[in-house]
Amino acid sequence: MQIAAYIRVSSKAQDYKTQRHAITELARRRGDDVGEWFEEKASGGSMARAEYGRLVAEARAGRLERLYVYALDRLSRTGIKDMLDAVQGLQAHGVEIISAIDPFDLSGPQSELVIAVWAWLAKQERQRINERIATARARLAAEGEPWGRPPKMTAAQRETAARMRGEGRTVREISAALGINRSVVHRAIKGQSKVEKEARR
Repeated sequence: MQIAAYIRVSSKAQDYKTQRHAITELARRRGDDVGEWFEEKASGGSMARAEYGRLVAEARAGRLERLYVYALDRLSRTGIKDMLDAVQGLQAHGVEIISAIDPFDLSGPQSELVIAVWAWLAKQERQRINERIATARARLAAEGEPWGRPPKMTAAQRETAARMRGEGRTVREISAALGINRSVVHRAIKGQSKVEKEARR
């Protein structure tokens, strides 16, 4: 039987540092050593997540004794039913769930009610985030501004990279000449080639 931790972030731009630190410190204070970390970058708006599925499989196989999470909403943000199913499903296989920041005991008689309230709050927060994103996107579109991260290469740099590639220069040489990471240059050249190919059709 092992002690594990499940941590999740919603986007590739985020990292696990805060969650990992909080769980590591809590486990240390409790005298536990986390033997396995289930980590994934995926939205809590879906229960179909690879690492979560692997975690459940480990619990069903009886190989999991205690699970640390940063907060219950790392397991689910889709509503009361999914949250209760996630928590109670793991508990049914003998897994003790410990949250690093949620201020309540998941093993007490009032836990089902508390979990339901927390699940409702998590779902509301996810909906508010989606609403804010939609509002911001609509505003930028109305103002003629692009949505998303700014490009890592300007149009002029992409044109220069494509020209240098056409002259037989390697990606390494182009990267050094422009002072831009090789992977960024490679993606820009690949994207430009695709655009030119589509234009010739």
